[in-house]
Amino acid sequence: MLTAADARRRSFGLFCLLLSAVVAIWGQTVLKPHLEGLAYILYWLACIICVALAMISALFDIWVLRRRIRRYREDLARRTLREIELARKEHGVKSKEEAGGR
Repeated sequence: MLTAADARRRSFGLFCLLLSAVVAIWGQTVLKPHLEGLAYILYWLACIICVALAMISALFDIWVLRRRIRRYREDLARRTLREIELARKEHGVKSKEEAGGR
């Protein structure tokens, strides 16, 4: 049930998450003495943007999956009701409306 778009979206989210982790580690170790003033702010802003993109990607993935599941359930309900109606017709069982009952 995983589509190519799902794989791309999840790969993008994973990439952003890994990138933000690498940026955070480098910022606290290797680059810490070199980051001052505006460079410090821009560097950590880039890290925050990477985390935000990963979160947005995950939330969008949840939204897409919930919509897909809702459609699947609706389709399943329609197919099930159609099969029940066909089975009634095959066995000659009348519905309440056809029988005149409540």
